[in-house]
Amino acid sequence: MTLDDLHAAFELADDWEERYAILIDVGRKRAGLPESEQVEANIVRGCMSQVWMVAAVDDAGRLRVAADSDALIVRGLITTRQRLTARLNRQLEAIPEIIALHAISGEFDLIIEVAAESPEGLNHVLDQVGALEGIERTQTSVILETRFSR
Repeated sequence: MTLDDLHAAFELADDWEERYAILIDVGRKRAGLPESEQVEANIVRGCMSQVWMVAAVDDAGRLRVAADSDALIVRGLITTRQRLTARLNRQLEAIPEIIALHAISGEFDLIIEVAAESPEGLNHVLDQVGALEGIERTQTSVILETRFSR
């Protein structure tokens, strides 16, 4: 089920029980983590259901995170979140003024670096980013000077 299919199914659902059933179906169809990764060291504490999370750096130096749950609805939520994140990354990558995208910890999820020719160009990129599904809010900082770069 694509994200667009999921959105359409949610729109057609009459109540929360139908939406739960849709998420459970998404979770049922998703391949989970191998049992070798479903170990105590990978458990996310504080969850009502069992949730496991593993992270590894891929060959390109990017951090890859995988998660799974013993509850199908949570597995469906994990799957949906991962698909939304992947789509958002592709959409941001398609904006030519965005020269870098960083996943971060803390108050925000992402930092994008933008190279704009003018304040109007920056404003145009900010409008594009703000219009993307999955962007809840933005905050802008301008680099005034690079003191050193390694």
